[in-house]
Amino acid sequence: MKNFLLFTYVLLLKETGVFGASDEEMSVTEGDSVTLHTDFNETLKVELIRWRYGPDSAPIAQLNREINKILYDVLDGRFRGRLQLNDQTGSLTITNITTEHTGVYELQISSRNEVSSKKFSIVVSARLPVPVISRNSSQCSSSSSSSSSEQNCSLVCSVVNVGHVTLSWYKGNSLLSSISVSDLSISLSLPLEVEYQDKNSYSCVLNNPISNQTQHLDITTLCHTCEVDASSLTTADGLSLGHMVLICVVVVIAVPVFAVILQKMERTSNRRQQH
Repeated sequence: MKNFLLFTYVLLLKETGVFGASDEEMSVTEGDSVTLHTDFNETLKVELIRWRYGPDSAPIAQLNREINKILYDVLDGRFRGRLQLNDQTGSLTITNITTEHTGVYELQISSRNEVSSKKFSIVVSARLPVPVISRNSSQCSSSSSSSSSEQNCSLVCSVVNVGHVTLSWYKGNSLLSSISVSDLSISLSLPLEVEYQDKNSYSCVLNNPISNQTQHLDITTLCHTCEVDASSLTTADGLSLGHMVLICVVVVIAVPVFAVILQKMERTSNRRQQH
């Protein structure tokens, strides 16, 4: 199960000169590579560097600098093939990080005289999808013929399976409307109405604290007038327009034919009278 947790407060540790006074908080996007630096004092005689993860402080990597040996302990398989440990500094790199790697990482450095520690809080956000802009399909099928529906194009911007994001409509650089959600794996949609002949620039933006995705509106493509199916139109007598056209065609063809037939019949009658 993917986690999307936000650690807003971390424990302040009492340090002994190896590190600064504050722990580090990092926000990254799924698929990135992240390096946690040790930054220890080179003058210290560091013997052992150990990395731990999670609420149980499970060991995931270790470097014994005296014998230059790197040991990995992969917690329940989630870090398999993703950890790289610098054999000089002990800095830990997590490659192709996923939301499963959200959590607290603890660095422990052992020297001959002391043991120092530091914690890194990492929040991994899922990569954002590109919003999809579509026309409201009910607009053309609606039986309403109000002036507003004739002048305006009804649109909707939507995304699926997102969490902790904001979906917004912009006109140029001006915010028109937005909706935010803190739930996980939810679908969002945001409507917009524009005039058919509107020449302004519109865009739909999906964003979280780390990144954003933008979809620009092509009014010419989406906001064309509704195409009317002529065969579906009916007269007051219940005849469809298609049937009316067919009747007219038959009449246009039949009139000359009947005229020719009548003309031949008249000529035949005149000849008989002459004889």
